[in-house]
Amino acid sequence: MRQLICCEYHEDSETVELRYTDGTRIGIDCLAVEDEVARNMYERSELTRLLYHDPVGYADLILNGDVAAYLRNVTDYRPLDERE
Repeated sequence: MRQLICCEYHEDSETVELRYTDGTRIGIDCLAVEDEVARNMYERSELTRLLYHDPVGYADLILNGDVAAYLRNVTDYRPLDERE
């Protein structure tokens, strides 16, 4: 069974690269993901936050999770002037 040995976010190319013990490499184009699944700036912001704070979690969500359900659960749509 292959195991993840490295997960890196490359800010210059906006990609996440995963490397596994069997030599497999997977690259995730983060801008393409945002264009495909984020419906507004709030959802884009949530994906960016996850990417910077937990790139492994981001990659797992994109490859194995339900991105739409994740965004429904974590996105706060209130305008900035209404937040406390």
